[in-house]
Amino acid sequence: MNIFTIGYTKKSAERFFGLIRANEIDLLIDVRRYNSTQLAGFSKGRDLEYFLSQICNCEYTWAVQFAPTAALLDDYKSGRINWDEYEVRYNDLLDKQNFSFFKDFTGKRICLLCAEDVPNFCHRRLLAERIAATYSNTEVTHL
Repeated sequence: MNIFTIGYTKKSAERFFGLIRANEIDLLIDVRRYNSTQLAGFSKGRDLEYFLSQICNCEYTWAVQFAPTAALLDDYKSGRINWDEYEVRYNDLLDKQNFSFFKDFTGKRICLLCAEDVPNFCHRRLLAERIAATYSNTEVTHL
């Protein structure tokens, strides 16, 4: 399995869709808690699904079950917890998830989407690492 990750923040639509197309992504899996806020711009769920289909010949699905909870996001963004605690709590959430969700995507080039521009302090990196640990011969690339 090839797993890519991408954040839409600090990317123009041209750059974002160019990266999806250049890496021949088959399916973009949106792992955001909220995918339809006004701040999402070109990456709002229904718009994004249309753009991906038309521009990149790529499918779209929203997998909110892999997003951090609203409480976890709030605790981190407000500074009540640091990244280390966030990582522990998010990984605890992942322990409760069914990773067979990704089994159907073996052989496909999938991309996990979140807002953060870089993966270092983003749950999509943690999720990609967990998927790679679950499925052998999985390669992770951050776009």
